[in-house]
Amino acid sequence: MEATIEELVRDEDHVAVNGNMNELLNVEQDHEQGQMEEFLGPQSEYNEEEEERKYYRRKRLGVIKNVLAASVGAMIVYSVYMGLLQMQLILHYDMTYREVKYSNLGLEDIDHKMLMGINVTPIIGLLYTPVLIRFLGTKWMMFLGSGIYALFVSTNYWERYYTLVPSAVGIGLTIVPFWASLGNYITRMAQQYYEYVNYKEEHVQEQKKLPKGACHSYIIVFQSIFYIIFHLSFVFAEFPMCLVLDDHLHENDHILHNVKSCGATISGVIPGFNTTVLTKLPRSMLLIQVESALMGFAFLAMVVFLVLCGAAYRPTEEIDLRSIGWGNIFQLPFKHLRDYRLRLLCPFFIYSGFEMLFAISGFSLSYGVCVLGLKSLWLLIVVYGLSCSVFSSLSLCMLRLPRWLCLVSGAAVHFVLLVVLLAWSPHKNSPDHLGPLLVISMLWGLGTALNKTGVSTLLGMLYAEEKERLDFVFTIYHWWQAIAIFIVYLWSNLPMRAKLSILLATLLLACYCYWVMERRLAKDVRPRLPRIPRPRHKVKGYRYLEEDNSDESDSEKSQDDDEEDEEEKEGEDHVAGEKGADEMEEGVQDTGGQGADSPKARRRWASGHQSRQDAYMKEGEMEE
Repeated sequence: MEATIEELVRDEDHVAVNGNMNELLNVEQDHEQGQMEEFLGPQSEYNEEEEERKYYRRKRLGVIKNVLAASVGAMIVYSVYMGLLQMQLILHYDMTYREVKYSNLGLEDIDHKMLMGINVTPIIGLLYTPVLIRFLGTKWMMFLGSGIYALFVSTNYWERYYTLVPSAVGIGLTIVPFWASLGNYITRMAQQYYEYVNYKEEHVQEQKKLPKGACHSYIIVFQSIFYIIFHLSFVFAEFPMCLVLDDHLHENDHILHNVKSCGATISGVIPGFNTTVLTKLPRSMLLIQVESALMGFAFLAMVVFLVLCGAAYRPTEEIDLRSIGWGNIFQLPFKHLRDYRLRLLCPFFIYSGFEMLFAISGFSLSYGVCVLGLKSLWLLIVVYGLSCSVFSSLSLCMLRLPRWLCLVSGAAVHFVLLVVLLAWSPHKNSPDHLGPLLVISMLWGLGTALNKTGVSTLLGMLYAEEKERLDFVFTIYHWWQAIAIFIVYLWSNLPMRAKLSILLATLLLACYCYWVMERRLAKDVRPRLPRIPRPRHKVKGYRYLEEDNSDESDSEKSQDDDEEDEEEKEGEDHVAGEKGADEMEEGVQDTGGQGADSPKARRRWASGHQSRQDAYMKEGEMEE
């Protein structure tokens, strides 16, 4: 009896202990479940609208970073390229430098071939530029272009025919794709900025075409920022000239000794210019140090494009742009020339190439160096570059004023300057003409700024809603500029008045064609735009079929597809059977006089039914 009581007591104690343990476990589970619900449940402090606003603010800051990075990268690339090319041409022009350092190498002939490679090869840029941009992508095309410019810098460590000429040809092949991708990139950033500002709009969320004129203000601002920064390249390009070559140049009396006249009365560049311009040869180690510094900046530009520049398109958009077919991509630039807006802007494209190259080579040499000497060349270019940079901000007036005012104002300034230059023939070695030459250089920079910024902004505004056409449009623009560069290369030996007359005639034609274009746009004349084919995707993926479940495995997809096919076939058989039964009844009624049960009628009905069923099956396959 006592043993039984002890056993009962032990059992009760065991049950009590187990009950306490269960209660503790239940409390712990409830506590953990509460913590989990608190963690996974809606947070009282979380504001979805505020987080969304912060997210798109970061996106907008990223777009601004992209624009600044692309502008600084292009500025560094052209500062290095123009500074090195200027120093190289001055050194190779000096007869003493050629004979002492490269006696039988023929540097003068190499320079002619190199300039030919730079100025002639861009003519074929229209054939491959759109294919290259869509194959690589806009950002990677800018990176590749900066890499080829860096390659040109590296070849100057070993100046030979087989290094300088191929790299110059590479520069010529890169000019049109590089600039087309830059223009496309800046315009795309303006479109993206508009989307990130108006992210709540329905057309932005559904990725539809933007409303007309919606992002024009952003295009104006971003193009102005780009050219304000880029035109500083003319200033930084003169650093090698100022810091290295300035102490090695002869005085004006020696350099201009055989020069008879300057300005509008001369033919060629500077007839009678002395072939020895250096008092002493720069040390080889000094030149290597300068080229190493330039090489470092060229690599810096590549890093800027690679690291700081974001993508111009979404990944799916990039794939869509490539998927229209490489043959269509090759043809579309030519088909876009049917658009009367591009055809009527072609004279302005050509003049845009004429005037900038004339300012650097024609005016600066035939007027500036011929009058002031070689030591003042850097001053004229620096004033021109600063003027271009500062006055590029005037294009912001298009935010309030009509867009034609920018282009027409720049054309008016250049028209007055061309008339002045046609009538002006200053004397050689006249320091008194420094002031007028600096004023002309500054005013020419004003016209260049309004021209360059105005044309790029106008193209962006005309095609702002057609983001799949931007690369074709900017390819055509910069291809015509390449044609103009080639013409300037050919006319180097013409009389100065002939060059100025060509510039003046092109400017007047450009203004007239632009007036015609604006008049047609005011009359709402629809341009003839080529149709962009729909993307043809070889791979079926969730990016293009939004109804598909991207988390499904391939086996589940194949099973679902088979089940859907079987259901569709059963439905089609059912419909075809019902139609066949109805038609059989009609056939029986029609053939009642001839004998509905005759074998001939049965065969005729069977053959007709089979042909109709085959037609239904083919129709169903077409719909699938």
